[in-house]
Amino acid sequence: MSRTTDQIKQKKYEKQSDSQSSLIHDHHGHSHSHDDHLGHHHGPNNKAGLLIALIITGGIMFLEFAGGLLTHSLALLADSGHMLSDTAALALSLAAMWFAVRASSPKRTYGFHRFEVLAALLNGITLFVIAAFIIAEAIKRFGEPPVVASGTMMIIAIIGLLTNLASAWFLMRNGDVKDNLNVRSAYLHVIGDAIGSVGAIIAGLLMSLFSWYMADPIISVVVALLILRSAWGIIQSTVHILMEGTPASVNVEQVTTALLHIQGVKEVHDLHVWTITSGLHSLSSHLIVEDEADCQTILQEAIQLIADKFHIEHTTLQIEKSQLQLLCLRCRVHQSVKSFSALRNARE
Repeated sequence: MSRTTDQIKQKKYEKQSDSQSSLIHDHHGHSHSHDDHLGHHHGPNNKAGLLIALIITGGIMFLEFAGGLLTHSLALLADSGHMLSDTAALALSLAAMWFAVRASSPKRTYGFHRFEVLAALLNGITLFVIAAFIIAEAIKRFGEPPVVASGTMMIIAIIGLLTNLASAWFLMRNGDVKDNLNVRSAYLHVIGDAIGSVGAIIAGLLMSLFSWYMADPIISVVVALLILRSAWGIIQSTVHILMEGTPASVNVEQVTTALLHIQGVKEVHDLHVWTITSGLHSLSSHLIVEDEADCQTILQEAIQLIADKFHIEHTTLQIEKSQLQLLCLRCRVHQSVKSFSALRNARE
């Protein structure tokens, strides 16, 4: 008898759980998990583009390093050093994508999406370090620039330029270099390599035509400054995401205005919009509605509006009426009184 009762309770609990699960999906306006979002911006194309770029970049890195030692060219050595960081950056980006597809857990409810942002931040920092090294080495050579085998240097630089352009092309064709911050940081590494190769070619021409060996460190500094500019943009973007900043594509005032235009909505407060990882934004807010309004209708209309107009699919909204507002106000007053009493007792 006891076992039968337990079975009935268990079935009732499972039925309630299914009902609650369905209600939750209705509340959020979507029936897919964070992992489903991943397919929207971490498809196999991104991985294929990164893998091809990694193979090409790694191969040319050894060629430029050997060429720099052979020709005594700082521009080539600097570019090979930059390509070393690029090889690591591309490998890190691939690892980040592998981590990001791992399922969420009770300990990490968003999964490993943020690993991609951290990888992009690390890539930006390594660009800064490489640029600083190039500038420091160039300053040492200003006083007495060494003789450089400009002909060999230009041949190697041209090969490097062509391979870098090939890597960039594969990333543009197979990857999302515009919206995926992780892929974009790797793409900027490759573009920085291409700029370095162009600089080495220009320096080689100047040294070959005019024997002006000062061109090597000067061009190196110019390339380093261009690298710094790209790195700063990546660091700004990643820090903005980690600080839960509003996505650049979303205007909070426009979101508020759009929600207020929904019939029955009186006020919008505690509106927050942030980015979890590239292409995955979240929004949460409280909507105060009229007492006679249909909460479910307003909820569904609001979620659909945010998805259609602002392209945010992960939305959490709390609908509040006057009774709930009064209860919240009482809770806040009660909490304030408790805090004041605790502070007074501590002083006494």
